[in-house]
Amino acid sequence: MNLEKHIWEGWTVNDFIYELSDTMNLVMRYNPLKTRGEVKKWCMSNQPYYKKYIPEVVDYFTEKYNIK
Repeated sequence: MNLEKHIWEGWTVNDFIYELSDTMNLVMRYNPLKTRGEVKKWCMSNQPYYKKYIPEVVDYFTEKYNIK
């Protein structure tokens, strides 16, 4: 996975992951997402500025939390 891939106006995959990580940790602790589709929808809704699907971001979180 290329974490330095440019996505939007200087933002990389890693930047989006960083911005979402703390909130995703809380979500997964108190109201866990169970499917890849839920993770995808959550990421798109909560990404700053860019509300389109970023496969690498979804892949990162589904792998981190072992979601199928």
